[in-house]
Amino acid sequence: MSQDSTTVPETSRKLSGRRRREIVAVLLFSGGPIFESSIPLSVFGIDRQDAGVPRYRLLVCAGEDVPLRTTGGLELTAPYGLEALSRAGTVVVPAWRSITQPPPAAALDALRRAHEEGARIVGLCTGAFVLAAAGLLDGRPATTHWMYAPTLAKRYPSVHVDPRELFVDDGDVLTSAGTAAGIDLCLHIVRTDHGADAAGALARRLVVPPRRSGGQERYLDRSLPEEIGADPLAEVVAWALEHLHEQFDVEALAARAYMSRRTFDRRFRSLTGSAPLQWLITQRVLQAQRLLETSDYSVDEVAGRCGFRSPVALRGHFRRQLGSSPAAYRAAYRARRPQGGPAERPDRPDRLERLERLERLERLERADRPDRAEVIEPRVGDHSLPLRRPGAPGASTGHSGHPPHHHHAPHPEPGKPESDAYAPRLPEQAAGRVPGRPSLPGQRERPVG
Repeated sequence: MSQDSTTVPETSRKLSGRRRREIVAVLLFSGGPIFESSIPLSVFGIDRQDAGVPRYRLLVCAGEDVPLRTTGGLELTAPYGLEALSRAGTVVVPAWRSITQPPPAAALDALRRAHEEGARIVGLCTGAFVLAAAGLLDGRPATTHWMYAPTLAKRYPSVHVDPRELFVDDGDVLTSAGTAAGIDLCLHIVRTDHGADAAGALARRLVVPPRRSGGQERYLDRSLPEEIGADPLAEVVAWALEHLHEQFDVEALAARAYMSRRTFDRRFRSLTGSAPLQWLITQRVLQAQRLLETSDYSVDEVAGRCGFRSPVALRGHFRRQLGSSPAAYRAAYRARRPQGGPAERPDRPDRLERLERLERLERLERADRPDRAEVIEPRVGDHSLPLRRPGAPGASTGHSGHPPHHHHAPHPEPGKPESDAYAPRLPEQAAGRVPGRPSLPGQRERPVG
């Protein structure tokens, strides 16, 4: 079950009598990255009852009889061994040192035994490879770092790998994406055990969002995977990447591979960790992103050169994946990477403030509420007039002694949203250097709570 689900699956086994739900065992291996290893230690190993966070009892266990050296050469000493897993209600594997090496057999046996006795098993980032090697992910949904998801899907074909999620909760087995997504999953566990208030209090202490929206999609690099080179589908995938400017669909790719659509979908997912349609859309969006950064093509031309059937399709997929419209992405990109002289410097406060004003104005336009108007005060020394939503009460009246100023909205172009007609244009936009509404790429609304 994905991280966006509102219900949590019930565990399929009762906890053994010798295990305690408040005990969390963290299984460490030599060569593991120190950041991922420290996440469950910070979440479950510090007493924060003064902040309203229920206390867990932490057992740090060595997964093998060798010195536990982390990345950077630090050497750790774990106070417990594998035998301590027999007391834990939750076992966390924060990372595994190499996705190409098999984990120690003794550690895999201990994980299987813990699961059989009802313990909740958690794999953070590459820790999912340890859970998969133990057979605990067979037939289950799971995730891992997007970069390793294709390898996990190919090596363990019975695992339903979803590289889009920040974490996946399948009841008694949970997995997370890379690095900071481990914090999201640990907070989810606290929320499941003790409620939203406890998780929120812990998030405030850690200075992180209580719940992040979205998934790994904005971080994905869906180019040709390294391991695909020897696979028969490699030629089809390479062809698709070279012909993104043409309009073709997954049916055409399946035909080129001489497969049925169903067989092609299954083979493609096992090879790349992604559904072929989602992969194709992502590649087209990435290509559009490159063209917006490196060319002066209009958004309509970019859509055509990336194989989208219409600019509307490009805008929809682009916003869903990057959280910004194509025009806004280009404007923000050029504002941060100026091509001209000092007038285009991105660190100028007056320019940044004008970008923010336009961002706020478009949000009002999208809301489409004629009874609302937002007055944006000009900076000292900024002679631009305050911006009001056209058509709102008082929109034609000046502010702070300025004379009245009327905004004449142009007629929208065919196929463009009506709200685009109200977007004000800066002098840079009129010159063709900064089209559209400036906004930061990947910007999303923060979730409440």
